[in-house]
Amino acid sequence: MAAEQSEELSNKKQQIREQAHANRNAQENKDELSREIVARCMSLPEYKNAQTVLFYIDVRSEVRTRNDLVNALSSGKKIVVPYCVDGELELFHLENYDELAIGMYKILEPKEELRSVSSKKVDVKDIDLIIVPGVAFDRRGGRTGHGKGYYDKLLEHARPDTPLVALAFECQMFDEIPMQEHDVFMDKVVTEKASYDGLGRK
Repeated sequence: MAAEQSEELSNKKQQIREQAHANRNAQENKDELSREIVARCMSLPEYKNAQTVLFYIDVRSEVRTRNDLVNALSSGKKIVVPYCVDGELELFHLENYDELAIGMYKILEPKEELRSVSSKKVDVKDIDLIIVPGVAFDRRGGRTGHGKGYYDKLLEHARPDTPLVALAFECQMFDEIPMQEHDVFMDKVVTEKASYDGLGRK
């Protein structure tokens, strides 16, 4: 029975993912809306109070963060970006936009030659705010990603007091995302219309 329920849940998640992708791809004015969403995020107390912030760098049709990274870099905060190695996310202290280059899958990532510099490596426990991407969300902070679990693995090791703030277009919001035991609820989901208070990791 448990296996059947798990399969049913996976199928439901996959359907939501497909719908969310279609919605997001069809979303107009992505640049403009992304700027509104990131500005809303940056006005949150969670952002203002954080010394060290983990930003994702957008890929494909995600809410675009790259346009605002330059502002973030000049804000006096320590800005950190993730990159993927063997299915795990590594964290990089970004000090200048020029430290990024187009990597595999046409994703903007820290340059290869800088990754081994010890001062550039960051532990997730040093992060005061994690800005999380995702495919679909609900108003409780329920989230589903691409199903590869990169962020789930990373968030397992984050400090319990580190807020998790997801960025999404309103078209990525659903009534309910099926959540399993290992899934993590966001503290907030920020869209162009609202900042939804999630359940977090209570």
